Amino acid sequence: MPPLSASGADRRRFLSSLLGAAAAAGLSGCAGSSAADTGTKGSTSAPLKTGVPAGTRLKIASYQGVQQLQFKLAGLSDLPFEVADWPNIGAGPDVINAFRAKSLDLANNAGIPPIQAHYQGFDAKIVAINVTRKPNYLFATKPGSDIQDVRDFKGRRLAFSQGQAQGVVLLRALKKAGLKYDEVELVPLTSNQFLTALQAGQVDIAPLANSQAPAYLKQYRAKGAHTIKTDVVDLLNLLWAPTSVLADPAKAAAVAAYIPRWAKGQVWAYEHPDRWNEEFYVKTQNLTLAQARSITELANKPYFPPSWDGAVAWEQETADLLAEGGFVKAFKVGSLFDRRFEDIAAKAVPAEYRR
Repeated sequence: MPPLSASGADRRRFLSSLLGAAAAAGLSGCAGSSAADTGTKGSTSAPLKTGVPAGTRLKIASYQGVQQLQFKLAGLSDLPFEVADWPNIGAGPDVINAFRAKSLDLANNAGIPPIQAHYQGFDAKIVAINVTRKPNYLFATKPGSDIQDVRDFKGRRLAFSQGQAQGVVLLRALKKAGLKYDEVELVPLTSNQFLTALQAGQVDIAPLANSQAPAYLKQYRAKGAHTIKTDVVDLLNLLWAPTSVLADPAKAAAVAAYIPRWAKGQVWAYEHPDRWNEEFYVKTQNLTLAQARSITELANKPYFPPSWDGAVAWEQETADLLAEGGFVKAFKVGSLFDRRFEDIAAKAVPAEYRR
């Protein structure tokens, strides 16, 4: 694994090993989708329809069944269109691949996957935003580690996923600690490989979601594993879709109808932590009630901003950070936002969740 101060050729090999053939193809040219990617029936500048035409269908990602369960518990299942499939897809690279394969129309991710898709030459846009104000991730050490602080990451092997939120959280933490990229070794993995790499000692540190940490510590705390908290925030929790979907007037109307329910579902889970703990974490994730409570105590209060200006600024900062490391080419992120949908989520929730 070459350090990030390596030559451009080494850096390209690094990216290819992480992202696979689809990303490697994107290295020769930046965004600007081919006709095959767009396949538009209309335009993303056309006004949204006020109703969803009969027969409209969407394939919507629902990682670990979260969306269906929230909708069921909150009484939000009355969608005015058919959900053809709820694929269990969550990781950004997997979502991008599913978008390309046309097996997915809408997904919920953090801010970095849309940047990565742009870099790979795939055209997709953000349609809804929930701002995260408390950290969703912490750093877990391998068993037997003596690392106690982010500054101790110097010279260590760090699990790094360029196309996922965990990767940006790590880069932001390194920058805040004053560590340069060539002072650490970034090991290219996807987030679903982090736990295995930690357990095997292949990496010294991996960023884990708050919901992952209790189970990991339960198994490895006695062997010297521990976590390091950070105040680094991954600001954006968003919905996004291929431009080809949003240029289809019927599907765009269905997306607009889905967004209020997505927002209300998150508000419901936040306002009913006891029920959510039992129905999701205990019954579907096999956590104890105490573990579930430790997760929901860290939960972010949903915030759906009526204006996306702050989100655009944050996304630009993230793209610039990745460009500084040579992971993507610099670009203006405004093209990633379909602002026809800007205030839909905010209008769907009480005032306390939009300010």
